[in-house]
Amino acid sequence: MALTSGIGTPSEFDRALLVHSARRLDPTPPTPEALAAAPKVLLHDHLDGGARPATLIELAEEQGSYDLPGTDAAELAQWFHQGADRRDLGLYLETFGHVVALMQRRDAIVRIARECAEDLAADGVVYAEVRMAPELCVEGGLSMDEATDAMLEGLAQGSAGTELTVRLLCTAMRTAARSVDVAQVALNHRDDGVVGFDIAGKEDGFPPSRHLDAFQLVMREDFHITIHAGEAFGLPSIAEALHYCGAGRLGHGVRIVDDLVLTGTEDRGPGLAPGITEDSAVHLGRTAAFVRDTRVPLEMCPSSNVHTGAAASIAEHPIGLLTDLRFRVTVNTDNRLMSNTTMTKEFGLLVDELGFDLGGLQWLTLNAMKSAFLPFDQRLAIIDNVIKPRYGALRGQPV
Repeated sequence: MALTSGIGTPSEFDRALLVHSARRLDPTPPTPEALAAAPKVLLHDHLDGGARPATLIELAEEQGSYDLPGTDAAELAQWFHQGADRRDLGLYLETFGHVVALMQRRDAIVRIARECAEDLAADGVVYAEVRMAPELCVEGGLSMDEATDAMLEGLAQGSAGTELTVRLLCTAMRTAARSVDVAQVALNHRDDGVVGFDIAGKEDGFPPSRHLDAFQLVMREDFHITIHAGEAFGLPSIAEALHYCGAGRLGHGVRIVDDLVLTGTEDRGPGLAPGITEDSAVHLGRTAAFVRDTRVPLEMCPSSNVHTGAAASIAEHPIGLLTDLRFRVTVNTDNRLMSNTTMTKEFGLLVDELGFDLGGLQWLTLNAMKSAFLPFDQRLAIIDNVIKPRYGALRGQPV
């Protein structure tokens, strides 16, 4: 980890945090059944990144003019997984074209959104913010507002009768020039279930400040902003997202570790993160200190971050160290189809590879719910009435 923006003296508080990890708060590891039953909060999940392969095959047959890379659901799923797991964000994004091509009709958008909500509810997710770029759904004649309406309708259908509360984020493509229009679409639907604005896509060469007009529009209207930053590009994208563009959360933010220096660790061998010792210390650069001090939420997606090359492996993913240092860390799926994942699977990876237990997972879940773009009273109700009681029961502790 290389320091780039100034250095701070490590405090005794930080030394204690490193040794007494928030990942491990319980005496026993969680069972698979407990992981499945645990209530989950998901802030970073792409609608087009979570479509069911069988649905894509059916939609291609119905529309009759699009050839997918396969007509068997299991084989098609494997094609998406292999195509995404190439350690490069640009290559990872190539697979999305096949899904987006089938999201040009209202009925298709409604169906994919409905099934998204159904799948999240079945995975134990109690609150989710699903994101999609409406500008990618207009080739069949829909307006961006009409496409957004279809997404909201599908999410409402899929969550009806479940414990899931689900909202939508409108995303603009950072490689295009429609961000102001997308921001206006988000504002048009802020009372219908859209809770914020985002930009996504290739980071290198497309900094957030290219879309400053869109962010200023959203800020003037007292609305919420999350920005993909610090995934494939480093600290400059994080700094721009925060200080120029008004980001309330950072999508991924993995590269914040470029602004940390960790000393006094044990070398545990190839492929393993450094071991923390009583002599370990961490130096925070100015950007990292600002992110921690102001509690900027980090929407981390471990499996996806490995597949795009933002992290070398789950065992080396910085979510562990950043949890130890009490950054406002959250865990997310990003793209369930492309990365072959669910929230339960992400929880399992954190347990197996990074030593999290149910107490640590509860800490991440509370971080996420506190950071949601839902009104405060609704966030508090989910925390007090769902998350804390259910984790308390799973952990055998009084709430």
